[in-house]
Amino acid sequence: MINGDRLWNRLLELGTIGKQPSGGITRLSFTKEERAAKEKVASYMKEAGLAVYEDAVGNLIGRKEGKEKDAPAVLVGSHIDSVYNGGMFDGPLGVLAAVEVLQTMNERGVKTKHPIEVVAFTDEEGARFSYGMIGSRGMAGTLSEEELVHQDKYGISLAAAMEEAGLDPGKIGKAARRKGSVKAYVELHIEQGRVLEQANLPVGIVTGIAGLIWAKLTVKGKAEHAGATPMPIRRDPLVAAAQIIQVIEQEAKKTGTTVGTVGQMQVFPGGINIIPERVEFSLDLRDLDAAVRDSVFLSIIERAKQIGNERNVDVAVELLQKMPPVLCSELVQNAAKEACRQLGFDVFTLPSGASHDGVQLAGLCPIGMIFVRSKDGVSHSPEEWSSKEDCAAGANVLYHTVLSLAMTA
Repeated sequence: MINGDRLWNRLLELGTIGKQPSGGITRLSFTKEERAAKEKVASYMKEAGLAVYEDAVGNLIGRKEGKEKDAPAVLVGSHIDSVYNGGMFDGPLGVLAAVEVLQTMNERGVKTKHPIEVVAFTDEEGARFSYGMIGSRGMAGTLSEEELVHQDKYGISLAAAMEEAGLDPGKIGKAARRKGSVKAYVELHIEQGRVLEQANLPVGIVTGIAGLIWAKLTVKGKAEHAGATPMPIRRDPLVAAAQIIQVIEQEAKKTGTTVGTVGQMQVFPGGINIIPERVEFSLDLRDLDAAVRDSVFLSIIERAKQIGNERNVDVAVELLQKMPPVLCSELVQNAAKEACRQLGFDVFTLPSGASHDGVQLAGLCPIGMIFVRSKDGVSHSPEEWSSKEDCAAGANVLYHTVLSLAMTA
């Protein structure tokens, strides 16, 4: 069994880095907070007896050699960056549990056939640049220099932020792993939903990861005086945007499986006595079925254009990201199911509505995930919580899953 106390204490310690007065954690990519977190995790990796390094996109990696050094590696990990004012479990649990798994193996003198690598991926969340999974894209070989133009709210590009962190954007291709060099990728993560809680189970095995669409909608009207412009002749983009947001909810609800969210909105010029000139807002759309998701997206855009015509405002749509759904491999699922049986846990499967780094790695190797119960299903919030016991349960399932994958051909 893994050391649950050590895992918990490291979670609490890492959770102090980037902690806000609200109690939430803000650790955006390529910031001093993220650098401090990386240094802390690197120290844990060294304590675990791992060889530690960073690759060309800033992924932090700790490696345990196998008996067959050239055998494909088993990857296990997650990320340590956060959303704005997030929680202490989303990402860090997967990284620290992976470190704990390898430290336990080393303490027990366990030798595996395959090398095992713990990976703390760079910028999974995408909170700073509205473009995430930088590290896993880099490892998969799908990140290009052209994609590093995305900017944060201060106008700093991804490329510039990487340079400031001591990385060379022109060398990101060196982070790519060749096909056949990775046997499988496994990630432990909090569920971020209420399915396990409702089933009264600490751990679940993920069957697939929903594909997402991220888009920015811009509605342009005419800025005029709030008191002097009669209601019938106004070209108010904010009222149109409100209607479009209602459409997003209506269209997503129709399928029974799709989820749609507007999490960002900006109103310009932003005066209390000015009819807005322009409104920008985000769209996050997800489903495990790509065809269903895409159909919902097209319906939303079609209706948004209609609303624009009806209200005499312009509606523009910019596609920011589109990722396909990914099914978890039978190889990893079966190893996790057997781990649950060994430990006396129910074998319970469920899909992931949230996206994860495994989506990017699916073209490189078989991928899989293990979920840990989330209190009230809350995530991306200071209230995010998974119990010490559930975290240990998930880490123990991870231990036996990784051991199985690393021992067999």
